[in-house]
Amino acid sequence: MKFAFSEISIPKRGSLAVALYADKTFSPTAKLVDKKTKGALSRALETSRFTGKKGDFLEIVAPNGLEVSRVVLFGLGETGKLSMTDMETLGGSLVKRLNASGARSVTVILDELNVEDFKTNEAAAAVAGGAMLGSYRFRKYKTDFDEAAEPTLTRMTVSCKGSATARKAFADIEALNEGVFMTRDLVSEPANELYPESFAARCLELSDMGVHVEILDEAKMQRLGMGALLGVGQGSRRDSRLVVMQWNGATARKAGRKPLAFVGKGVCFDTGGISLKPGPGMEEMKWDMGGAGTVTGLMKALAGRKAKVNAVGVIGLVENMPDGNAQRPGDIVKSMSGQTIEILNTDAEGRLVLADALWYTQDRFKPEFMIDLATLTGAIIITLGHENAGLFSNNDELSEQLFAAGKAVGEGVWRLPMSDAYAKQTKSPIADLQNIGTGGRGAGSIVAAEFLQKFVNDTPWAHLDIAGMAWSKADKPITPKGGTGYGVRLLDKFIRDNYEGK
Repeated sequence: MKFAFSEISIPKRGSLAVALYADKTFSPTAKLVDKKTKGALSRALETSRFTGKKGDFLEIVAPNGLEVSRVVLFGLGETGKLSMTDMETLGGSLVKRLNASGARSVTVILDELNVEDFKTNEAAAAVAGGAMLGSYRFRKYKTDFDEAAEPTLTRMTVSCKGSATARKAFADIEALNEGVFMTRDLVSEPANELYPESFAARCLELSDMGVHVEILDEAKMQRLGMGALLGVGQGSRRDSRLVVMQWNGATARKAGRKPLAFVGKGVCFDTGGISLKPGPGMEEMKWDMGGAGTVTGLMKALAGRKAKVNAVGVIGLVENMPDGNAQRPGDIVKSMSGQTIEILNTDAEGRLVLADALWYTQDRFKPEFMIDLATLTGAIIITLGHENAGLFSNNDELSEQLFAAGKAVGEGVWRLPMSDAYAKQTKSPIADLQNIGTGGRGAGSIVAAEFLQKFVNDTPWAHLDIAGMAWSKADKPITPKGGTGYGVRLLDKFIRDNYEGK
């Protein structure tokens, strides 16, 4: 789908979308369109449930007085009460509605919005960005298409005052969305196509964008002492990998500063190992590499928009399979940190992968902070559903920054407590640690976070448990069914607001 920006004018072809506010208040362009069509908009409103609230739409097909094929009215709610996420949602909703109608092109006209928090041309870029996100489809393996259900919309033009500024702002949004799309693609891939070696090869593609990529094989990880990560993958015929991606985009003045570090769990398929998961629903465990997918997409986004920061992304890639050589409950492994871990449940494997990845990252890079992302626990879905990721941290400022960024882009996080009382559950009677808690099912997500904290030393750190957010069974305006790409936009906003230009 292609996007363009223009100054405000009524088009002579395609579809036209214009705004109304609460209580059916017309925007200036909507008034003009109503006049040109001799009151067609007003008459349509009289016979519909459209009120002008956010999310309201009404289509008028082939209106007299205009050359466009249809006019779409969209509601913006109360004047002055809009957010950038509202504008993104508008863009995504328009794409889905117009595809359903069979439209091929649309011009969206945004008159002055009179909002304090952002300018109208910034909102125009957000509309296009939301439309881009809403247009995503994972179709790589489809060979049988229903023509009647195929997308038809190929072009969106957003018209506003100061369109050149909108066009410039959209360039960064487009690069960010390409990172989101990479994450969605990775999360959507089946495990017979995306496994540690092939995932690492996909990361190598970022080299063309200026990202320095290193791939550590099992021999290198063995020499480094990564017994926790390697133990998870020892039952698979696919060798494990650790991938290190570096983007060095800081200005010369900031080139020597500590890098920002992001660490991802990349379990490309999780059977549970010897502690085998139930069969129903196991096919979804292809997306247990969602944290690694987010980190990879973030690195693409930073490189794509030439972010002025130094960032490192580290992902641990494994398969957790129940082979005759698989790790057993009761085994003890030695992590890169030197700490020993008793394996009580082989389905608590993600924390073992992250243990070595986190230690490696803080030891090698001495970063400003570390943020890890992982589809770590089912317990976080019981706690927060599919509305927020779980946030755990040893640093209040970092937590507040992540919360604010998540709220701004509509990718929520919610902080949960950590304390010694929970940490005690990770102690093993015969090793330094055990990989599940002593408290049964209670506080499972918190105990997992306490386990991870044993591998961060004094580095400011945050853990995002995204098990409820990486995959969606609902089709929403800017996030489709399937891989959501959660976390890329959140972390990009966090970096922009707190580390770029400062």
